[in-house]
Amino acid sequence: MESKNFTQISEFLLLGLSENPELQPLIFVLFLSMYLVTVLGNLLIILATISDSHLHTPMYFFLSNLSFVDICFTSTTIPKMLVNIQTQSKATTFTGCIVQIYFFTLFVGLENFLLAVMAYDRYVAICHPLHYTVTMNPRLCGLLVLVSWITSALNSLLQILMTLRLSFCTDVEIPHFFGEPNHLVYLACSDTFLNNMVLYLVAGLLGGGPLTGILYSYSKIISSIHAISSAQGKYRAFSTCASHLSVVSLFYCTLLGVYLSSSIAQNAHSSATASVMYTVVTPMLNPFIYSLRNKDIKSTLRRLFWEKNIKEPMLVGL
Repeated sequence: MESKNFTQISEFLLLGLSENPELQPLIFVLFLSMYLVTVLGNLLIILATISDSHLHTPMYFFLSNLSFVDICFTSTTIPKMLVNIQTQSKATTFTGCIVQIYFFTLFVGLENFLLAVMAYDRYVAICHPLHYTVTMNPRLCGLLVLVSWITSALNSLLQILMTLRLSFCTDVEIPHFFGEPNHLVYLACSDTFLNNMVLYLVAGLLGGGPLTGILYSYSKIISSIHAISSAQGKYRAFSTCASHLSVVSLFYCTLLGVYLSSSIAQNAHSSATASVMYTVVTPMLNPFIYSLRNKDIKSTLRRLFWEKNIKEPMLVGL
């Protein structure tokens, strides 16, 4: 049997979105702006849900958790990319890449599970409104979020353990702006059959399961809305889940589009550019979707900033 000498890799090179030096300042400003907007927008959602007692409901509890996950999700990739652009260095340590993959997988899984939990919440609210308060009690809501965290953490740990069993040669260039798990597997010199099998199996179970739950919930929701006689009643019922449906469509369409296009085109840089949609753009747009389409959040934010602007001149006058 032929023996192979594998080099002990200490670092990888993240090639980023473009290797053109003239584009680096533009990319830096663009992604820094998107990151700041994402953090600020999601923090405002969390602030609104915490400060207003009328928003202490299951729907807004899950929404605040989703906003927290979105902040963490973007924080696992964008800051490192900005540092690399600023320092003009593409290097990331092996340990740093593994840690980034762990948290990236963790928060992608959490986003997936929370969207499914929020779909179930809307299903109970619309299809079983009389039992909503009893069914979606604080204990169940906390348990659903806790199970989502534990399942995502265990999945991330499994992915890391599967990655650590791989051996890498001298090709350490990752054509991406973060340590994307699939690209890391492609760089391995050792057999990756088991890794690919586990990756696809987990993606099918932990990705397809929540998506199936979302589709089932909305099929029941649509049937219930269709049974409502008045047009006003239909509009009111649909408006309660319109924001969530928009976020679900944006997240899954971009995520599936990235991996389907990458499997067909096999273009690494195109895949990296497309990944910006679900790793950066989607978390940035989520607060806008919920705030623009949600009267409760808009009124709470307006009240917070309006009261602050009113009180400050009064204090200065005193």
